[in-house]
Amino acid sequence: MRRTRLAGALTAVLALALGATGCGGGGGNGSGGKESASGTSAASADRIEPLAAPAAPRLPVTVPSADGRTVTVTSTERIVPLSGSLNEIVFTLGLGGQVVARDITATFEQAEKLPVVTRAHDVSAESVLSLRPTLVLAEGTTGPAEAIAQIRDAGIPLVVVKPAKALSDVGSRIEAVAAALGVPDSGSTLEKRTEERIGAVRKAIPAREEKPRVAFLYVRGSAAVYLLGGAESGASSLLEAAGAIDAGKESGLTKDFTPITSEALAKAAPDAILVMSKGLDSVGGVDGLVKIPGVAETPAGAARRVVTVDDGVLLNYGPRTDQVLKSLIGQLYGEQK
Repeated sequence: MRRTRLAGALTAVLALALGATGCGGGGGNGSGGKESASGTSAASADRIEPLAAPAAPRLPVTVPSADGRTVTVTSTERIVPLSGSLNEIVFTLGLGGQVVARDITATFEQAEKLPVVTRAHDVSAESVLSLRPTLVLAEGTTGPAEAIAQIRDAGIPLVVVKPAKALSDVGSRIEAVAAALGVPDSGSTLEKRTEERIGAVRKAIPAREEKPRVAFLYVRGSAAVYLLGGAESGASSLLEAAGAIDAGKESGLTKDFTPITSEALAKAAPDAILVMSKGLDSVGGVDGLVKIPGVAETPAGAARRVVTVDDGVLLNYGPRTDQVLKSLIGQLYGEQK
């Protein structure tokens, strides 16, 4: 996923997979909820909650871009955020009415009618420019580089935000986006709200003598993509915050993903498996998942313990991360109230 934590060498594989399956890496639509293997709801309505009293932008502002540039923003009348996570932050800060396009991974209800300016996670410079944006927000992994250069060459202010890989990155991302929009006070308010909500959810983790071992699998059945997450998958921080052990990381996988093998799964020995909702659907649900070589032989596969979270929020590390944690905790330990 070019603009999420699934980066590096995995990007090309995922782009191929997404094109083949016709679904975005964040393509989950949680409007009706998703049932986990144990029958608990893994998602609520796919909506964001804007700040109750957002501030009006104070412009112009000059802000640092994560690619080493300095960018001056003079207008936020027409905003194009080039990832689902960035869309989510802009909408939550109260500027959703000024967003004129979305990335394929922005699947929440308030954004779903906006035109999509990406294909398999590559941005179309022509599509972006046709919308006459006054500000473009991009991730450090947004590409291709030629498209980014074309947007900048057209004179459009483009601010790159450092990708998030852990829970500790949530605040800095909100702060960076708020600064570019000229609403630093709203950024501080949202950062505090998000931090408090995450803290409240973490307090609800039941005490256990042994932490559950959870393996994060990225699967896309139609494209025959079956990967086991390691230390750099982006899921480790979430699993650890939920009181679990990232089984892939703990088994010695230091990179983002590795192809699933019976040997790798046996070494990880997960008690539960975490998958994205669309990924689980793509392999035919839990019945299809346990048919992947090695899965049925794990404690998780034998017990059919599968945890699902909608693709559009799982690795966003943004204003709805508390909901992701609540879903993980609810499914791992029993639904949280």
